Amino acid sequence: MKLTIEYSNKSILNNKLDALIVFIFEDLGLAGSGLNSLPYDLKNNLDTSIKLKVFTGKQNKCLQLFSAYANIPQILAVGVGKKNEMNSESLRRAAGTAGKILNSLKAKNIGFSVTSHLQKVSNTDVGQVLVEGLTLGSYKFNKYKESNDENLKLESIKLKCFDPDNVTSRKAIKTGKMRADSTNLARNLGNMPANDLKPKDLASSAEKIAKQHKMNCTVLEEKQMKKLGMEMLLGVSQGSREPAKLILMEYFHQKAKQTVALVGKGVTFDSGGISLKPGRNMDEMKFDMCGAAAVLGAMEIIGQINPHVNVIGVIAATENLPGGDAQRPGDIVTAHNGKRVEILNTDAEGRLILGDALSYVVNEFKPNAVIDLATLTGACITALGHYACGAITNSNKLMEQVRKAANLSGDRVWQLPCFPEYGESIKGKYGDLQNIGVGDSGTIIGGMFLEHFVDKTPWVHLDIAGTAWNVKHIGYQPNSGATGFGVRLLVDLVQNWEPI
Repeated sequence: MKLTIEYSNKSILNNKLDALIVFIFEDLGLAGSGLNSLPYDLKNNLDTSIKLKVFTGKQNKCLQLFSAYANIPQILAVGVGKKNEMNSESLRRAAGTAGKILNSLKAKNIGFSVTSHLQKVSNTDVGQVLVEGLTLGSYKFNKYKESNDENLKLESIKLKCFDPDNVTSRKAIKTGKMRADSTNLARNLGNMPANDLKPKDLASSAEKIAKQHKMNCTVLEEKQMKKLGMEMLLGVSQGSREPAKLILMEYFHQKAKQTVALVGKGVTFDSGGISLKPGRNMDEMKFDMCGAAAVLGAMEIIGQINPHVNVIGVIAATENLPGGDAQRPGDIVTAHNGKRVEILNTDAEGRLILGDALSYVVNEFKPNAVIDLATLTGACITALGHYACGAITNSNKLMEQVRKAANLSGDRVWQLPCFPEYGESIKGKYGDLQNIGVGDSGTIIGGMFLEHFVDKTPWVHLDIAGTAWNVKHIGYQPNSGATGFGVRLLVDLVQNWEPI
């Protein structure tokens, strides 16, 4: 379904719509939500429902009603919760809840009202936030579905923002749509089955985005990686017939004084290799490239907003399969930076491909900061569940910037400790390092392995294993499948970059 957004600073009066979406604070009614000026015939049934407490405005609750107003026969009331507890993220979630039921309205021309009451509780432009939520919430992945469901047959919906109080702008509406569309791009990539999304397809997507937004894109092939000494990345790809790719996207701004590198794990399918995963839920290992998808989505936005900082997008793309040439437990490989690494478990492959990618980008581009995103460890899900990703860092200053971007975007992060003692368990018996530790703290140890490949560059590792797919109870996230986590976080980080 195609969703288009228009903006008007006029009143909804004299406009003919199939439906109108309104956002209502809990227990404050229409007046307290800035909606008292709606035509009587339009608001009467809703006002009665509020007075009878059928609808109270409780967060993320919706009520669909028919009206007696000829120009707008339907109204969808969306609860945004208590006014003193509101922020941009809760508004985004409420709008996402509305987005999920757009199809069920059976309406092609839908308006939504923006009021100054909403802007007062949002720390980001309210129009941008609402459009982000509505667009993200309306997302569905139906590429492989043939259905008689009437909702799937609705080809397009036009949303129109009515802003008579001039609390937002056409630019903010456009920005919200752009951010959501690129997050949905990351979702689409994540949801693609591994037979249709291989390393070469990630490379093609990067080249397309780069061409569209006038960025440089280079794809290193296995022959080039071999010359560069990337045995960790190449070792992971040995069992697959599909060649690995190291994808480099370069955005430069003539006034930039610093460079930030964004590095994504792109394992398009992870069987675990010789250390084979259990069969249950192995189908979900197509999502092991969601870090790469986040970098692609972020670069698509960065190419449009033109931040005053150079950005290098890096994707290490491969499959991890068991084959006759597959890497074996006990193998020792040489990393790009010269470290010898013992492979104790071939299912700890993400840190191997990222290690070579991190070492390369630090050596080649000398960035001022590096952020990597990876569905790295199941241990992160045990530690944090599905509502925050884990973070490991060597720089408190950079971590604070990431934390601010996370709070702004709604892609939440939680910093984990990285005391030196944790690193003892990955000291190699025969080489410099081993790719897994012994015992607990798997998420921390995975992050500390990566620290060996960033030299002294300020760096934050984000383990998105719990947040990249199947996140429930968040209004703008799909009930199943890829979430696009990290796209907007990376964009907010870059857009609000403070030199370090």
